[in-house]
Amino acid sequence: MTMKPYILEMGTGIDLHGQDYTKAAKRALEDAIHRNSLLFVRALGIESYDRLNVDVTVGVPRPESVNKQEVLAVLPVGQGRITLVRGGLEVSPWEDSSDKVVVANCAVVVSLDVD
Repeated sequence: MTMKPYILEMGTGIDLHGQDYTKAAKRALEDAIHRNSLLFVRALGIESYDRLNVDVTVGVPRPESVNKQEVLAVLPVGQGRITLVRGGLEVSPWEDSSDKVVVANCAVVVSLDVD
């Protein structure tokens, strides 16, 4: 079985208050997947979207603070795998504030075995 990538999507997610890294990661994944349709799957004669492999990579300032299962639960179809890396942004609008804006970036690769 040889998996071949068919789609690459990018997304950005932001948590404005609360420094919730999981929320920012979920929003980044939602941003990446919610403006496309996988019409090609049916066109290839594949009846089940469960055959899709969905590789999710999220860059967030504190990857250890992200709940992987919550992020993967965003996926509506396929077999999801997640990799968390250090990235994204933490922005404090005021120098004396501990309230930071968290920005996460996400890349999603959808692969399928069509042999």
